[in-house]
Amino acid sequence: VQLQASGGGLVQAGDSLRLSCVASGRTFSNYVMGWFRQAPGKEREFVANIGWSGRSTYYTDSVKGRFTISTDSAKNTVYLQMNSLKPEDTAVYYCAARSGRLDVAVATTTRWYNYWGQGTLVTVSS
Repeated sequence: VQLQASGGGLVQAGDSLRLSCVASGRTFSNYVMGWFRQAPGKEREFVANIGWSGRSTYYTDSVKGRFTISTDSAKNTVYLQMNSLKPEDTAVYYCAARSGRLDVAVATTTRWYNYWGQGTLVTVSS
């Protein structure tokens, strides 16, 4: 499984960005896909996840109402739409994949994920 993340950049507070993660190498129908982030000097933390069907999603409290995770099965791509960005959202964002079904509310730590993409840097200036 390969995961290729893109879409990061430098934006101002209040702006929007959309991150993409293209997945290849498997059929992902039974996968949970997640986005995590890691700020300088901090541990990698959960942001959002989604069952590949798109019916189940889960968000960390700090991004609820601002970020939206979605999938496009035809493109094998997971998106993270980030609106109303804040300086505290600054981090390297990673996409991750877990093979096998798991409640999205449970799959909120790194240990549940088998595969990781390279990070994409998001910098939000105040």
